[in-house]
Amino acid sequence: MALGWMAWTVPTAIFFATIAVILAAMTVWQVVAPSPERRGFLPIPTTPGDRLFVGLLGSAYIHLAWIGLSDATLWGAFAVALVWLIGVLRWG
Repeated sequence: MALGWMAWTVPTAIFFATIAVILAAMTVWQVVAPSPERRGFLPIPTTPGDRLFVGLLGSAYIHLAWIGLSDATLWGAFAVALVWLIGVLRWG
C-alpha cells in the first residue's frame, strides 16, 4: 500500500537544496550589509531579496507554461528562465 510519499531523486534534492542555500545566503547578505530599495523595470521599489523572489517565481511560471504549452525539452524553458532571472536580478 502506497503512503503517498514523494520519491525524491538526487537532482530534485540538489535543486531544492540549492534554492535553500541561495535564500539563506541572500538573508545573511542583507543582514550584514543591507541594500537600499531601487527602481528598475519592475513597477515597485525592490531590494535584492525581492528581485530574487520575483525571479524565482517567474522562472517557475515559465517552466509551468513551457510544460503546458510545448512538447519541447525543458532545456529551452531553463534557458528562458535563466535569462529572466538574470534580467530581474540585474535590471529589475
